[in-house]
Amino acid sequence: MKMSKILSLILVLVMVTACFVACGKEESNTPNAGSSTGTESNAGKEENKTNASAELAGTYDITMWVSEKEGVADQFKQQIAAFMTANPGIVINAQIEGVTEADAGSKVVADVATAPDIYCFAQDQLARLVQAAALATPGKAAAENIKANNDAGAVAASSVAGTLYAYPMTSDNGFYLYYDTSIISEAEADSLESIIAACEKNGKKFRFALENAWYTASFFFATGCHSNWTMTAEGEFNAIDDNFNSPEGLIAMKGMTKLAQSSCYDSDADIFADAGAIVTGIWNAGAAADHFGANLGATDLPSFEVDGKSYHLGSYTGNKLMGVKPQTDAKKAAVLSLLAQYLTGEECQKQRFASFEWGPSNVAVQASAEVQNNASLAALAKQNAFGQPQGQIHGAWWDIAKVLGADAKAAADDAALQTALDNYDKAIDAVLNMSDEAKLAWSVIGGICGTSWDTDFPMNADGENTWVSDALDLNAGEELKVRQGASWDVNFGANGEPGGANIVVEATGKYVVKLVYDGTTASVELIAQ
Repeated sequence: MKMSKILSLILVLVMVTACFVACGKEESNTPNAGSSTGTESNAGKEENKTNASAELAGTYDITMWVSEKEGVADQFKQQIAAFMTANPGIVINAQIEGVTEADAGSKVVADVATAPDIYCFAQDQLARLVQAAALATPGKAAAENIKANNDAGAVAASSVAGTLYAYPMTSDNGFYLYYDTSIISEAEADSLESIIAACEKNGKKFRFALENAWYTASFFFATGCHSNWTMTAEGEFNAIDDNFNSPEGLIAMKGMTKLAQSSCYDSDADIFADAGAIVTGIWNAGAAADHFGANLGATDLPSFEVDGKSYHLGSYTGNKLMGVKPQTDAKKAAVLSLLAQYLTGEECQKQRFASFEWGPSNVAVQASAEVQNNASLAALAKQNAFGQPQGQIHGAWWDIAKVLGADAKAAADDAALQTALDNYDKAIDAVLNMSDEAKLAWSVIGGICGTSWDTDFPMNADGENTWVSDALDLNAGEELKVRQGASWDVNFGANGEPGGANIVVEATGKYVVKLVYDGTTASVELIAQ
């Protein structure tokens, strides 16, 4: 469903939601219900809060998706109970399911009608959720509350074309360096070359996922490069400002070869085995502590040198967001907005930090002693000074840019590095000039037929709502998915799940991959030939 089709509904919801804004524990910093000025006395705020609860009194059955991590759903249940205590008369019956934030957007876009009322998702999914009309915009007062209490990067991550669409939950989706202090000194941790030398000398791995575009960009940001997509208000990508293919980009490639061609290099940053240094994020804080023990060091990324000049590695900064699905019931829409504000407010973010070490987007929680003294978040904060907020990025870009890491590893000379950048530019141009037919085309992609998730095998229409590939030679254990438009914005995995797990080939043989998709549900089948 296009945004234009629900414009009238969204305008109504904006007006209703603007009248009912929740006050959290930190009421002095929160716009009060029915007012966008925040100038009333505390007594007046409490009166407005009571009035809002009275206006919205009733029982509401809602569905929610939250992180699948152990304990998260239980804590959200407790926080919803606290919300009801703070808003007497409002009763929430919530069905909560654990869904990884990385998959939530794909699942919602696949079928907005059956999607949950509230869901948590990674910021890079915002554009396609807006395009699918899957997000109700917070009202004016709610938006002011969000902007006043969260860091600027989180607010930007929640917006498209200047319009706020989501509620920030975290500002911790970035990466930094963990290292072994027994082989790498604090001073050496500032130098890529020194870390490489220490790991090579001690037979340890330097794990850095350079064949993942999210990490590959680190070297390009170091030299002043950028890659910024722009889109329409409806979420359609229409241009890119990118200078990876430049003298600065070539310097980035030269820096990357230092690590990628070292004997200590390993691109798998999800395991810690034999690691002397590893670039990852707070989600691996526990694994880092277990692996390094008393020798754990955590800091910002190092600098590298090319032609006598030093370049500090950059990074993406990112967020987890909470979205509210548009509603036909205006009262329910207002309650959902109240609830989303509460669940992403100061007290709830403080609780999630204490329980799961989720880095807060709320500026008051960021300033707390507990957060300031957290080694992982301190390292992230240090690295974020060299970070770039992750905007909305075309789903095809990730496959295009990740190849640069593999190219740096394989390059024999500077000419090969320049060829890699030229090929990158050509691939970007192809995406921008993709025909409408190509945007809708289905394909198979995976670690199959001698490729490594970098080649799309076309599928052809085979009757209504059905597409099939040519016969493919597949080996047992290989993995694949089906996707649309050579992009990850719409893809299906095992059991036809949108954004689901990879499909694993059970037995070696020749197969046709068959997709049946009616716009709501999908099935993917490997048919032996």
